[in-house]
Amino acid sequence: MIIAAIKPFKLDEVREALTEIGVRGMMVTEIKGFGLQSGHTEIYRGAEYAVNFVPKMRLEIVVADGLAETVVETITKTARTGKIGDGKIFVMDVEKALRVRTGDTDDDAL
Repeated sequence: MIIAAIKPFKLDEVREALTEIGVRGMMVTEIKGFGLQSGHTEIYRGAEYAVNFVPKMRLEIVVADGLAETVVETITKTARTGKIGDGKIFVMDVEKALRVRTGDTDDDAL
């Protein structure tokens, strides 16, 4: 399982790149968070206020072991802007996968 937090405007570009390398599905969630940038300040109607959480998109992708490194490289290359807040990627093992409709398990379920 690959979990990636990326900038929202990069979502379509990342999705297209992942589709090109054979990723057949993913889950996407709108999230808010902060890392090294620790938020920022904005001015709204003349008043300055702190934005402590920055909007991000969370991608959850489960692929076979052989494709995992390619997925990580593709997300890294496609989501990178070179500016602070480009995101994070986490990779973890999945113990079991099951497709509810057919009962397929593990790699067949992906």
